[in-house]
Amino acid sequence: MTAETSTKATLRQRAMHELIEFAILTAYLYITLGAVILVKASVLHDYGIGSAIWGIAIVKAAVLAKFMLIGDAMKIGERHSSRPLIWPTLYKALAFLVLLIVLTIIEEVVVGLFHHQTVAASLDELFGAKLDETLAGILILFLVLIPYFAFRVLSEALGESRLVRMFFFERESKSPK
Repeated sequence: MTAETSTKATLRQRAMHELIEFAILTAYLYITLGAVILVKASVLHDYGIGSAIWGIAIVKAAVLAKFMLIGDAMKIGERHSSRPLIWPTLYKALAFLVLLIVLTIIEEVVVGLFHHQTVAASLDELFGAKLDETLAGILILFLVLIPYFAFRVLSEALGESRLVRMFFFERESKSPK
């Protein structure tokens, strides 16, 4: 019975860790991508076009966060871990960018099929008239992923939760020499 209890606790701990990581990642993506959405909304407002896309933004951030957690579970971007930190940071950011692009394309096709659109019509939404907007979004997403993975790679290099403790909790005081 003790082994079963500890297994349940470990599973519960892992689930809580995943939930916390999902919430933090969703908030990070919502804030960073929300800034871009705010700029887009203000430009549209200048042309007299109203937009209320904040609800969509939180859903998109949650979907991207879940995709990233899936990619993390699949160990995507784990190469180059012994090289200088810039390389695993850029490699992970690029690998996850590709993953997010592929999964977003699949998502758009599935949503299109749900709305009785052809695959071509769904892909035209991303790569047709809005190609420049799609490419800008891809570049922005890459720029959002770089600091996220820089933090994670640096945290892994420093050791278990040390960087988080350094950022959010008191650091050890340095004694005068």
